[in-house]
Amino acid sequence: MASVNVYLTFNGNCREAFDFYKSVFGGEYPYIGTFGEMPPMEGQETKEEDKNKIMHVSLPISKETVLMGSDAGCDWTSQFKAGNNFSISINAESKEEAEKLFAGLSAGGMVTMPMADTFWGAYFGMFTDKFGINWMVNYDDPAKMQQHP
Repeated sequence: MASVNVYLTFNGNCREAFDFYKSVFGGEYPYIGTFGEMPPMEGQETKEEDKNKIMHVSLPISKETVLMGSDAGCDWTSQFKAGNNFSISINAESKEEAEKLFAGLSAGGMVTMPMADTFWGAYFGMFTDKFGINWMVNYDDPAKMQQHP
């Protein structure tokens, strides 16, 4: 069965916000990475002002819950709007489940990133559903995750 978590988006202060959340909840970041650490993508270059922004951070809150976030960076900065800066993140247990959930929930909505294999080893996609809710669907393939830290 898929798990559901909240994914927060910030306008350049993600690290500050997550350091605050960490001071309250405790724990450690299993991963925190910047846009500058991303591998180069054909036809896209990370702007200098975006290189130190957080591309992804996760903070486990309990066995079942992980608070995740990033800064709005690169092409997404202009779309940042305080108050609507979160997504519901689904972590599927299989690629098939990820595809089914993505197809079903995105029907009638707007796909912003089709499901595809990513440089971090996951099968991932994003969309806004027909009700204006932002979603992320992720499947961490165990075989691929062994190749990526």
